[in-house]
Amino acid sequence: MVSIELSDVQGFLVNEFQGMQYSRYVMLQVTDTAAAKNFIKSIAGNITNANSETAHTGLNIAFTSYGLAALGMKKSNTDTFIREFREGMVTPHRQRLLGDFDSSDPGGWQWGGPQNETVHLMLMVFGSDINTAENYHRQLSEQFSKGLKEVYHIDGQLLPGNKEHFGFRDGISQPFIKGSGQSGKESDNLNAGEFLMGYKSEYNVYPDTPFLAEAQGDTSLLRDDIAGSRCKDLGRNGSYMVLRQLQQDVKGYWTFINDKTKNADGTINEQESKRLSAKMMGRWPSGAPIVKWPDADPMDLHPNEDPAKYIDDNDFFYNDTDRHGMKCPFGAHTRRLNPRDSFEENTHKESILLANRHRIIRRARHYGEPVVGSPTGPAPDGEVGMLFACFNADISRQFEFIQYTWANYPKFKQLVNDPDPFIGVKETPVEGTQQVFTIPSHSVNKYVTGMQRFVHVKGGAYFFFPSLTTIKYLATL
Repeated sequence: MVSIELSDVQGFLVNEFQGMQYSRYVMLQVTDTAAAKNFIKSIAGNITNANSETAHTGLNIAFTSYGLAALGMKKSNTDTFIREFREGMVTPHRQRLLGDFDSSDPGGWQWGGPQNETVHLMLMVFGSDINTAENYHRQLSEQFSKGLKEVYHIDGQLLPGNKEHFGFRDGISQPFIKGSGQSGKESDNLNAGEFLMGYKSEYNVYPDTPFLAEAQGDTSLLRDDIAGSRCKDLGRNGSYMVLRQLQQDVKGYWTFINDKTKNADGTINEQESKRLSAKMMGRWPSGAPIVKWPDADPMDLHPNEDPAKYIDDNDFFYNDTDRHGMKCPFGAHTRRLNPRDSFEENTHKESILLANRHRIIRRARHYGEPVVGSPTGPAPDGEVGMLFACFNADISRQFEFIQYTWANYPKFKQLVNDPDPFIGVKETPVEGTQQVFTIPSHSVNKYVTGMQRFVHVKGGAYFFFPSLTTIKYLATL
């Protein structure tokens, strides 16, 4: 097995930083190139790597294509980065792919949109508590203020029980990087090149990596491209990070679910609301998969048992127990975004192989009031949502494919008018189009009609998430 150079990999890609509950993502713009590079040089030794022991604070850094240019990288070198990163998230083509229209239109974003100040780089500041994170940010701002301008920051945290604002346990189904020292069930252990440049992917080839087409800076810091181009490799041990700020309409969501499942007298049927929402998600609020527990959350059925046997259960497939979607509908969020062994009409082995070529490492922090939703729970005050981040070596084949082909496309699997119920519903569909959620049945399928959008994009960008070596190199441009 290939060994990953973990001390050169930024930590958030491999670790969720569970011990650092709070985070502050700080968007910066270069105002003085020399001073900005001096700041990067000064913090390079403090970047939290994947080998770092759990501490009270953590720091990672990421760059947009505009940021690399602002630091002085020549166009001939920035042109070696993949097109999606160079173009960014808000071109008309990207907008169509990602479905960012209406309330999610980049023109109304809080950051990252065409009307917002340009983001050049982002500091990801972590702390064991909110005061620790804020104090660390304050210390850093005293250092970067001479060469960098803060254009936006947003705080995030991990919610109790690893829940997200709609009320579901989060972050259960994740791939693992072979050679990282972490592993899961066999089908979740993927070649490092799916997430890190400089290693072979599930296609058994090295992913496209940025390199120096033209010498600049201290090239002695960089290694040669392992794929044999004879150029200095900028990407090795680095990745691309997608960041999207997703506002969640918790009150609207549970009002909709309650309305679709209410009793004949108009009162809330809490159990039916939970069941419908679980069908849409593919898991119960506890995290238990509905393919194993189709009728009720095992935490409700067995409240006195050890919850660990249910809540993080990721050991299941679909075709062996639920080939026709009677337990977990084909359109459920988690089944769409990781079809496991039910990728189209393929064998078990071939399906897993194909699905694994579109996996991402997902990281999420949650912003706003730390309220966890439920059918009868209180609605949060103010805006709440998720800071969705993911890592992938190929934005087009991984994140964009998942969003466009699996989430947004309504003709998924055997479905016709079913977008992803959480992140694929259009607010203004084509006239005459009825967006539905289909619940298969042995007799007549049930259709939840009038699907609405409850997740709205409020900011986003594509970032280069470089290795510690490349961070040091960027300070020498």
